Amino acid sequence: MASQQHSSPDLVSSPFQLPKVLLLSFSHFIHDVYSSFLAPLLPLLIEKLSLNLTQAGFLTTIIQIPALANPYLGSLADKLNVRYFIIIAPGLTALSMSLIGMASSYASLLLLLFVSGCSTAIFHVPAPVLIYRFAGSRKGLGMSFYMTGGELARAVGPLIAVAAVSLVGLENMYPVMVIGLLTSFILYYQFKNIPVHTVSKEPPSLRKAWASASHVLQPITGILVFRGFMHASIGTFLPTFINQNTANLWLAGISLAIYETSGVVGALTCGHLSDKIGRRTTLLLSLLLAPPFLFLFLWMKSIWLQALCLIGLGFTVLSTTPVMLALVQENAGDNPATVNGFFMMISFLARSAVVVLVGAIADFIGLGNTYYLSAGLGLLALPFIFSLPKEQTQK
Repeated sequence: MASQQHSSPDLVSSPFQLPKVLLLSFSHFIHDVYSSFLAPLLPLLIEKLSLNLTQAGFLTTIIQIPALANPYLGSLADKLNVRYFIIIAPGLTALSMSLIGMASSYASLLLLLFVSGCSTAIFHVPAPVLIYRFAGSRKGLGMSFYMTGGELARAVGPLIAVAAVSLVGLENMYPVMVIGLLTSFILYYQFKNIPVHTVSKEPPSLRKAWASASHVLQPITGILVFRGFMHASIGTFLPTFINQNTANLWLAGISLAIYETSGVVGALTCGHLSDKIGRRTTLLLSLLLAPPFLFLFLWMKSIWLQALCLIGLGFTVLSTTPVMLALVQENAGDNPATVNGFFMMISFLARSAVVVLVGAIADFIGLGNTYYLSAGLGLLALPFIFSLPKEQTQK
C-alpha cells in the first residue's frame, strides 16, 4: 500500500527547533530513569517477596495496563492542551518507583507499579507528537533525540538503582525521588508557555483515526510482538539471568547498563539514518542483525565477548522505536496524538503480554533456553517489515 503522507506543509518545511527538542528529550530522560528501576531491583524483589518468574514477569505487565487508555489519552491530546501531563509525569513516576523497595507485599508492589504505569502513559502519548512538530523536516532525527533520552535513562537508571541499594538498602532508597519531583517543578516553568495545540478541526474519532493509519499500525503490531520476545527478555530478565549465573548484582546492573547504553547510540543513529535510507530499510537491517547477537551472547563464555554481544543487541533491538515513531507520525493523518496513542498501546501491551509469557516459559525451561527461543521468534518480525507502506524518498 502506498504511504499516506499527511504532514502539513508548515510542519515539513519548518526548521529543526533544537532547544525544544532537547527540552523534551531531557524530560524523557528524567522520567525513564525512574521507570528503569524495576529490572535491576527485580532479583532483590523476587527474594524479598518470594516470587516466581511468572509473578515477576507480571510486574512489567501491571505497568503496561494503563496503556489500554493510550488511544483515549491521544484523543484528548488532539483536542486539549495537555502539557501538564508531561510536567507531572516525572515527579509521579519518581514517587512511585522510589517506594517499591518499601513494598511489604506483592499487592502493594503491584499498586505502586500501576501508578507508575499511569504516569508513563500520560507522558509518552503527547511527547512524541510535540517532538514531531518541533523536528520540522528532520523527523527521524527528532525522534532519535527523544528516544536517546529514554535509552540513556535506561542505561543510567539501573546503575542509580543498584548504587542506592548498595548505599542505603532496598527499603531506604526512597530519597532518590527528590530529583524527579524537582524536575517536575522545573518543567512547569519551562513548559507552561508551550502549547500542545490541536491540528484537528473536529473532535477526533478513535475509529476514524485507526482506519486512517491501520495500514501502518497492523504490520507494526506484528513487528512489536516478535521483536518483543528479545526486547522483554533482555530488558526485564537480563539482571536476573546474570545474577543467577554469577551471584553478582553489580555485574547484573552493569550488563543492563551496557545493553541500554548501546541502545542510546542505536536510537540516536538509526532515526537519523532512516531519514536518509528509508524507514523500512533501517528496520530490516536492525531486526535482521539482532537475533544473531542474542545467539552469540548465549554461546560466548568470556564476559568481555558477552559485553560486545550486548552492545550489538542494544544497538539493534533498541534502535527500532524512533524509526517506528516516525513512521506512525508520517501516517497519522489529522489526529497524530490519537494514532500515537494506538501505537503506544500496542507497543506496551505487546511487551507486557510477551514478558509474562517469557517468564512463564523460563519457569519451565530456564532463562537460557528461553533466550534461545526469543532469538528465533525475533526473526519472525522480518516479514511484517515488507508490509509497511513504501515511503517517499527522503531529500
